[in-house]
Amino acid sequence: MPNTLIIGYGNPLRGDDGVGWRVAERLRAAIHDPDIEILAVHQLTPELMDPISRAGRVIFIDAAAGPVPGEIQERTVEPHAAAGAAFSHHATPAALLAGARTLYGRAPQATLLTVAGADFSLSDDLSPAVGSRVDAVVEAALGSVRRQSGAKRRDWVRPSPG
Repeated sequence: MPNTLIIGYGNPLRGDDGVGWRVAERLRAAIHDPDIEILAVHQLTPELMDPISRAGRVIFIDAAAGPVPGEIQERTVEPHAAAGAAFSHHATPAALLAGARTLYGRAPQATLLTVAGADFSLSDDLSPAVGSRVDAVVEAALGSVRRQSGAKRRDWVRPSPG
């Protein structure tokens, strides 16, 4: 059972929507700790309730609409199920937490990191405003892991190449 589960989600073929997926891939390359599991998925689905229920904490990473492209926000997510939302193709972090609690008896602490996107059109490139913030989102996710675990050591993070 991982202590921390990081789920970066979004469609990497829809411009800035893919930032969560890309950040998860970067984190997977940077983190080497068996207590941290990292998933890069195109969308949140009910199948994620099982690994969510087994984690001590979850960090979700996604793009969002917002007035300032590239702006990063972090907030706590509480379990909350809208009617049928956890069992649809458009599940939310809160609905997955609620589903994990209902089906498996527990919902871990959860955080959502969002990055305000500028362009969600068909493209496999991030907009300049969001692309320039990927390193900051990676650092925000690492900071969230450190805060949640009380980790002071840095040996679980590989140095960035270059």
